[in-house]
Amino acid sequence: MKIAFSPCPNDTFVFHAWAHGLIPGAPALEVTYADIDITNHLAAQENSDYDVLKISYAALPWVLDRYALLPCGGALGRGCGPLVLAAGGPDAPKSPEDLSGRRVAVPSERSTAYLLFRLWAAQNVPGGVGEIVVMPFDQIMPAVRDGRIDAGLVIHEARFTYPDYGLTLMTDLGNWWEQDTGLPIPLGAIIAKRNLDLKAITEWARASVEYAWAHPEASREYVLSHAQEMDPKVADAHIDLYVNGFTANLGEDGYAAIASLLTRAADEGLVPHIDPKALLLPE
Repeated sequence: MKIAFSPCPNDTFVFHAWAHGLIPGAPALEVTYADIDITNHLAAQENSDYDVLKISYAALPWVLDRYALLPCGGALGRGCGPLVLAAGGPDAPKSPEDLSGRRVAVPSERSTAYLLFRLWAAQNVPGGVGEIVVMPFDQIMPAVRDGRIDAGLVIHEARFTYPDYGLTLMTDLGNWWEQDTGLPIPLGAIIAKRNLDLKAITEWARASVEYAWAHPEASREYVLSHAQEMDPKVADAHIDLYVNGFTANLGEDGYAAIASLLTRAADEGLVPHIDPKALLLPE
């Protein structure tokens, strides 16, 4: 079974057991490790031969006709939202209003982070930002630090490491979303082709999550080998934040958060409209 997910600690932690043949009855995985912008595009290809992928929830409306959302394995939670960062120099933007006409780096045009940013900017940045520059998430903070970009939208472990780059927090989009809606933040979704045995794939993915929690040290070498020289303490904090109860089961709040995000974005013309019932696994 072909699968694509990011090399980030939460994904490698979640899929370690399945990828290493530790889930009884689960097929062997042929794994592609790729940045979320790449997996979003892989899923969007009409002839994509990937059976399972980790994508942004923001990319989901474009692929729901061919891929189903699995109720486990993804990233959704509270206190884990994307951050808008700026440098500390005198010419750096200090407030949302200062982003008007500026260059802002984002990790993907179809990332949930960028979708949240666009919804937030529509309310808080008069006249809108200037240029949006898409780049791999691990290159954004150096670009802001070096003055090549005015501000950056960051995800993942950047929440823990941005002070090391001398950057300042302009806004936490997760806090904004939670205060605005009362719901958790939908970040990354696990999807599988609709012509496959979705219930079985869900069981295997959930079993891999449960194995990871039951044997946290088993995946450590695998996680760190893909973590781009990340400090082990940062990797642990990353996993603790992004692998939570919603990873095992989206539940009522999880589905409500996804439907709210995509409905609001569709109303703003940012994504195609979807039927919220399409988010559920077919009976």
